[in-house]
Amino acid sequence: MASGPAPQLLPTLAERSSPLADARVQLEHLARVPLADELDGDFDRHLARAGLHPLRATGIEVLQVNVGKLCNQTCAHCHVDAGPTRTESMSRATAERCLELLARSTIPTLDITGGAPELNPSFEFLVRGARQLGRQVIDRCNLTILTSARFEHLPQFLAEQRVEVVCSLPHHRAFNTDRQRGAGVFEKSIEGLRRLNAVGYGAGDGLRLVLVTNPVGAFLPGSDQAALRAEWQRELGRQHGVRFDELYTITNMPISRYLEWLESSGNLEHYLTRLVQAFNPAAAAGVMCRTTLSVGWDGRLFDCDFNQMLELETGFGAPRALADFDFAALVTRRIVTGRHCFGCTAGAGSSCGGQLA
Repeated sequence: MASGPAPQLLPTLAERSSPLADARVQLEHLARVPLADELDGDFDRHLARAGLHPLRATGIEVLQVNVGKLCNQTCAHCHVDAGPTRTESMSRATAERCLELLARSTIPTLDITGGAPELNPSFEFLVRGARQLGRQVIDRCNLTILTSARFEHLPQFLAEQRVEVVCSLPHHRAFNTDRQRGAGVFEKSIEGLRRLNAVGYGAGDGLRLVLVTNPVGAFLPGSDQAALRAEWQRELGRQHGVRFDELYTITNMPISRYLEWLESSGNLEHYLTRLVQAFNPAAAAGVMCRTTLSVGWDGRLFDCDFNQMLELETGFGAPRALADFDFAALVTRRIVTGRHCFGCTAGAGSSCGGQLA
């Protein structure tokens, strides 16, 4: 049974009819940000100087499927603008096509995200189907969903299917987490972690439990991911009796609700400057879009989940929908890039798998 008060919810950009709910407006805002004369805000020119232009895929190791924008939370940094009032949701027919694609390819990993992906009616269908095909499955979980009475069975289901659970938790302290995700989220997140621990996650026997942290504020994550993991394991273990296997640090992408916060707090120019100044060719060489293909809730194809939220479909002649899927054409496709891509290449880099360099 769920414990504690329900997390406080903020209205989404779409719910408020904010201009930034439009992906085109977000791109226009980023393009207009003034940068110092000595800085070059053109991402492709940075790639060219690093010998990486045009940026191309090097394979498809991960099929990342975003099953929709419905979520039980409305986090201040969310690049999806997800929330309880969003209606975008992948149909069973589209989920079936995702599994058909996996069966016809050698893609080893299905990465399911949202929103809260567990809210999609086809979530368990996708998990079972991919596991029957012998593929690794990752669930991008917000933790609080596991404390809902409707989803109390999920920890056991995930354990039985040997799913890797990657969980968002901004900080190991309640104040910092609740500041970003809403009052009451930290308490429920800890309860969700305990439920995963209770079925064997985080014990080092193959049920892999990963936490994902992103900065609370207008700065980059710490550069020593291993040191942060040790700190988090110590603090969460000491204070809450929680264990986990790995910690990923990710950079907040200057789009959607985080873009709105940057603008309203007067931090947008400073933050984008930091990202551009910290461009790292080694991180750029390993960006996740080079080995990942992103599928939208409606079956459209994108180079990554961030491009998906900015409505930047695969381009340069590559197939743009599941119905037109062509592995040979997609495996070396040219990646669609923009100013927002500095978020993945700054400092040690950032991806769904944590740091890149």
